[in-house]
Amino acid sequence: MGIPVKLQVFEGPLDLLLHLIDKNKIDIYDIPIVEITNQYMEYIRAMEKEDLNVMSEFLLMAATLLDIKCRMLLPKEINEEGQEEDPRQELVEQLLQYKMYKYMAYELRDRQVEGERAIYREPDIPEEVQEYVEPVNLEELLGDLTLAKLNRIFRDVMRRQDEKIDPIRSGFGKIEKEEVSLPEKLDYVEEYAVNHSIFSFRQLLKKQGSKVQLVVTFLAVLELMKTGKIKIEQKQPFDDICITSMVYRQ
Repeated sequence: MGIPVKLQVFEGPLDLLLHLIDKNKIDIYDIPIVEITNQYMEYIRAMEKEDLNVMSEFLLMAATLLDIKCRMLLPKEINEEGQEEDPRQELVEQLLQYKMYKYMAYELRDRQVEGERAIYREPDIPEEVQEYVEPVNLEELLGDLTLAKLNRIFRDVMRRQDEKIDPIRSGFGKIEKEEVSLPEKLDYVEEYAVNHSIFSFRQLLKKQGSKVQLVVTFLAVLELMKTGKIKIEQKQPFDDICITSMVYRQ
């Protein structure tokens, strides 16, 4: 009575070839095609033939090995560069690529196993701590800034707006849309501050299209400064006012 032998399961024909190469300690760049082909054929003869799809893959590789074996017996082919072509070259490249992906799969599997061993702690910060807002020091925010300086910059921007008016076209009638409200302008300035982090007061005012919007923007800046959402400072007298956002995008 024969002794049943359980064959090693391989993921495909390339996996089997790599096993035979490692088992025989063969240089992958100089494969003894006759010896490997014989061992490969012995293995597929011993395989169970229940799954024809799997067997077809191994038989296709067997045909490839036999083709290479025959080509090795024939005179060497010469390529366009005058060099001898190695019939094993394409197979070697496939094996090297498969080996690289196989080792990469092992590395990813090991990382997954390590990741499954890590247990992360759920956040347990008290609700009152999460809702805590640091009190705003208005004196620190204002620094040496005064309303007189703000007023001077505001008048300067207003003068520049007047200089842009076309004396001819300004007399034409036009349909004006409803001006923006203070709550809308508060949202606009706050969003602008979050997106730009640090910007000049003059730069903000130049983006306004009318005197009413300039006034409402000016009021919005004062309100946001009061609530501590922005910080205003002026390094030197008569310098532009720098606005820094105290709210960061999450």
